[in-house]
Amino acid sequence: MPAGHPRYKRILLKLSGEAGVGGGQFGIDPKTLQAVAEDIREVVNAGVQVCLVVGGGNIFRGAALAESGMERASADYVGMLATVMNALALQATLEKVGVYTRVQSAIPMEAICEPYIRRRALRHLEKGRVVIFAAGLGAPFFTTDTPAALRAAEMGCDALFKGTSVDGVYTADPKKDPAAERYDSLSYKEVLSKDLRVMDTSAVSLMRDNHIPIVVFSIRERGNLLKVLNGEGIFTTIA
Repeated sequence: MPAGHPRYKRILLKLSGEAGVGGGQFGIDPKTLQAVAEDIREVVNAGVQVCLVVGGGNIFRGAALAESGMERASADYVGMLATVMNALALQATLEKVGVYTRVQSAIPMEAICEPYIRRRALRHLEKGRVVIFAAGLGAPFFTTDTPAALRAAEMGCDALFKGTSVDGVYTADPKKDPAAERYDSLSYKEVLSKDLRVMDTSAVSLMRDNHIPIVVFSIRERGNLLKVLNGEGIFTTIA
């Protein structure tokens, strides 16, 4: 499809807590939330159906606390609750800019959001609503990469967009190595064999098995989500 037209009809947007909600800092940053919400609104207005998974690292990292002595399962459950907090904050901001949004949690908490029900989520997407999937898989020992890949497959998404603080996948961390080079495209096999750590290996394998491309781009640049959807700007495609 030529540039200027969205290449995908339905996407799952995966955001880390830091890049998507926290602005690289601890806690929830209103300016970052506003910018991300406006980017999503542009994409929705272009006719693209959007669902999201947001991490919780800006509030709590279960794996890090487990290393300091907390039982891993308990630490992961606290991390799941952090993703719910981020999801609710993003929902409120999206609705403030005029985007109808639903939060579905893998851990039932009916007082504040819907439980995850696949057919209901699909119906929301078909009606043009944004759906935010919270609380991971509802089980410990998984990062939010795996539920993002699983939900992308369950929702029949055309692509999984991973919004990060860098503009693609590099040979090394570009923040630490100025000689690092960016890939324009990669195969799933290359990502796994080179241990590029784009996403968890289970998530990459799930996308490979379901033939869903992964698009890695910078969420920090305002308007970049729609630009990349239109085939413009800088990004890395894994397929």
